[in-house]
Amino acid sequence: MTADYEFPYPSDDTAARFPFHTLDFRRYSPTEMRERANDFRDEMERRRSVRMLSDEPVPRELIETAIATASTAPSGAHQQPWQFVATDDPALKQQIRAAAEAEERTNYDGRMNERWQQELAPLGTDWHKEFLEIAPWIVVLFEERYGVRDDGSKRTHYYVKESCGIAAGMFITALHHMGLATLTHTPSPMVFLSKLFGRPEHERPFVLFPIGYPTDGCQVPTLQRKPLSDVATFL
Repeated sequence: MTADYEFPYPSDDTAARFPFHTLDFRRYSPTEMRERANDFRDEMERRRSVRMLSDEPVPRELIETAIATASTAPSGAHQQPWQFVATDDPALKQQIRAAAEAEERTNYDGRMNERWQQELAPLGTDWHKEFLEIAPWIVVLFEERYGVRDDGSKRTHYYVKESCGIAAGMFITALHHMGLATLTHTPSPMVFLSKLFGRPEHERPFVLFPIGYPTDGCQVPTLQRKPLSDVATFL
């Protein structure tokens, strides 16, 4: 049952100063909701981080649509403190791979402790990152630590990492939903990405996504996700 009352939002003062409109919301029957929920859960169960990516071309339109979808993510004070930078340039991808592998080789040769490497062992990863060059697209999500107004002054951004994390998750979901594969790659440190992409001082690399189709016969680690009972608490 829906309560019939006047909700005090927005206030008269707020409504007088800022535009509001009626929410475009689609409501479904309980049966439809269960079907949609279960279908979407099943689809997302098939999502995996993919390293065996094909060099088959991917239309730019799909990358643009995925970025547009990610940018619908909620963010602190609606600042949208992110910048998605995409490239399909072979020369730039080669530079990204070389720089990332240099950092990762240092990590695997000693920067990462033994326990960390043991945790990674079941994934079969090492410092070789050929997917960075093979994947038709590389997209790097940069977090905007603060905004810059037209006059050059700084504008405070709120909950930057939380906002970018949500946008990253929605980007991954959008790619999977349209039939593409990716993985999150965070070479440490990532400052080289700012230099290669020529990004301004207020932007910082948050995560890198190589994007494409899985190769024929693509292999992924046999892993088990935690059951609902391990990740949810109802009070």
